Amino acid sequence: MVARDDLIAHIPRLRRYARALTGDGSRADDLVQDSLERALSRFTLWPPRDLRPWLFSIMHNLFVNQVRRPDPVEYREDPGEGDGRAQPMDSLELRDLDAALQRLPQEQREVLLLVALEELSYAEAARVLGVPQGTVMSRLSRGRDRLRSLLAVPDAPSHLKVVK
Repeated sequence: MVARDDLIAHIPRLRRYARALTGDGSRADDLVQDSLERALSRFTLWPPRDLRPWLFSIMHNLFVNQVRRPDPVEYREDPGEGDGRAQPMDSLELRDLDAALQRLPQEQREVLLLVALEELSYAEAARVLGVPQGTVMSRLSRGRDRLRSLLAVPDAPSHLKVVK
């Protein structure tokens, strides 16, 4: 049986990944809960060697199924979320990063989040997503390039003139 503490230890990372995937705190919480329920109900069928990639695999599959079959309920961002410790500039940068991540294709966003944010190895990310390791590497490269271009600060417009 899964030790309760083992699952609890993974909740913050699962929630962070779910939040990045969904872009919504309520949907992220629902996705984490669904993932943990599924893990508990199926643990005896296939006990994993490493719990973390297995949990991310479950979450990824649930998320893909939800995307294919959208929920008719409209979710709104909870403005009260957060711990209030972020500085104003930090929150603007995080908002821009989140917006840029949401503009990435789903495949690139998933790989980028698993490898860069959740620190899974390429092999673990490949197992989670059910794709070859080379696909993970190419999606990661394209995702990083696209993210850089989305976050690049454009140069000042050339039509402006210096006034003395």
